[in-house]
Amino acid sequence: MSIKVTKMQGCGNDFVILEHDEFLKMNMKMSEAAKKLCDRNFGVGADGLIIPNLNTDDADIGWFFYNSDGSTAQMCGNGIRCFAKYVYDKGYVDKKEFSVNTLAGIIKPKILDDGQVRVNMSKPILESEKIPFLSANNLNYKMSVKNMIFEGNAVSMGNPHFVIFVSPEDDTLKFAKEFGPIIETSTEFPEKTNVEFIKILSRKKIELRVWERGCGITLACGTGACASVVAGILNGYIENSVDVELLGGTVHIDWEGSKEDTNHNVFMTGPAEYSFEAEVRV
Repeated sequence: MSIKVTKMQGCGNDFVILEHDEFLKMNMKMSEAAKKLCDRNFGVGADGLIIPNLNTDDADIGWFFYNSDGSTAQMCGNGIRCFAKYVYDKGYVDKKEFSVNTLAGIIKPKILDDGQVRVNMSKPILESEKIPFLSANNLNYKMSVKNMIFEGNAVSMGNPHFVIFVSPEDDTLKFAKEFGPIIETSTEFPEKTNVEFIKILSRKKIELRVWERGCGITLACGTGACASVVAGILNGYIENSVDVELLGGTVHIDWEGSKEDTNHNVFMTGPAEYSFEAEVRV
């Protein structure tokens, strides 16, 4: 049996997009379909699976999103940009700015004239119990990992993140590979967490390397970029409009918030590109 799939990527963070009718042919749970299709040796290969949900009442469209390990994620920043371009091109929405029902709430992407997608990612979540994070002190929290002490910032963009700022001489990718999987499953995060290691390049530019919950090392993380900029602003390290350099490319984050007033939406702008369309035997 064959099914039709579309492969897309945003800054190298890649996704299999599967129509619901095609998913039904597989005769398996969505989580099982995600593990099968996202497998880079025996499947298509991707960081996540996206299935459009055309039956939603409180938004223009919805989605089902699964990580490559079959777990669900409340939000995926690079994924939502790819999804927005896909459903607009398919004609499921007839306007360039629309609403998407996600597990993180209503997210509003906008297709720009240059082909990039700008997404209103809503407000950051900084209350520990809502992240969730089992400490009242979510900013500048000290965590001991393999004889290292990291000072991190727990922030949620609908999904949890632990943002760690490191020194200019530190290897952020090495840190993400070595310490990311340990921090992901630390007891402070009852729902696990994404882990970002950040190097500040200037007041307007940062470098991010990420260990993603349910995926491991990925080339990009949109919600991680948002959470990292929020943490950087709250610590006074960066300005309110910042380029975030990822392994797979660059996204731009705008947040008008401050330590005194965090009640502002985060906006992310970045690419969304097609890789290929194919028929896959399953």
